[in-house]
Amino acid sequence: MERRELVAYMVAGGCAGMCVDLTLFPLDTIKTRLQSPQGFQKAGGFRGVYAGVPSAAVGSFPNAAAFFVTYECTKSLLGAGGGLAAPQAAPVTHMIAASLGEVVACLIRVPTEVVKQRTQASPSSSTYNMLLATLREEGFRGLYRGYSSTVLREIPFSLVQFPLWEYLKTLWSRRQGHTLYSWQSAVCGAFAGAVAAFVTTPLDVAKTRIILAKAGSSEAGGNIPRVLCNVWRSRGLPGLFAGCIPRMTFISVGGFIFLGAYEKVCSTLL
Repeated sequence: MERRELVAYMVAGGCAGMCVDLTLFPLDTIKTRLQSPQGFQKAGGFRGVYAGVPSAAVGSFPNAAAFFVTYECTKSLLGAGGGLAAPQAAPVTHMIAASLGEVVACLIRVPTEVVKQRTQASPSSSTYNMLLATLREEGFRGLYRGYSSTVLREIPFSLVQFPLWEYLKTLWSRRQGHTLYSWQSAVCGAFAGAVAAFVTTPLDVAKTRIILAKAGSSEAGGNIPRVLCNVWRSRGLPGLFAGCIPRMTFISVGGFIFLGAYEKVCSTLL
């Protein structure tokens, strides 16, 4: 892969990530509060829906850039030769590339997510104060609370979204006889994102509970099955899918903007 391509993927991914995270931030706040163990109203309701936005603004560009650079480099390496170079193996290549991309991106995403979500659930506190409180009470490790649960949410999400996105693009492109326009790629991204968002909502609920749990509590330990069992016992099936509608809306609209903007910036730079 040429250096020019690497820079294009990094810039395109970062710009796309910032567009989505900042534009749709209120929906993310509402989703977090719906999933909060203290309940929607006590977590802030519809007040201060931009609480925590500085954390998202700081982490958005490098997080998305890291994902797409890893994703495209892995696709390029796996497609260069061997069994995974065959067209029928493309979904497997996309799954592996997306999974590796999420593992790398989460190294940047999780600390910003911890500060962001705690501020969203405590709108009276500022992002800076929440960062200081986390470092004071839990140290640097506290910023990575929920890393494993975030990765375990993002990998299944990417295993659904990216192969489905690539498949829909290929199918549409084949039917119309030429490469898709950016808006068509965006439509494919919106549909793929909505499907992946719905399927992985319970994992997102578990991740939110783990991040918002008080230090030392059972949920803070990061045991996903235990957290999901607690949610099931206390709230049933609706609890496991709490925040499903804003999450699907966020990711569907976000997928349209994110993947559409990514394709547009990539085509412009390349």
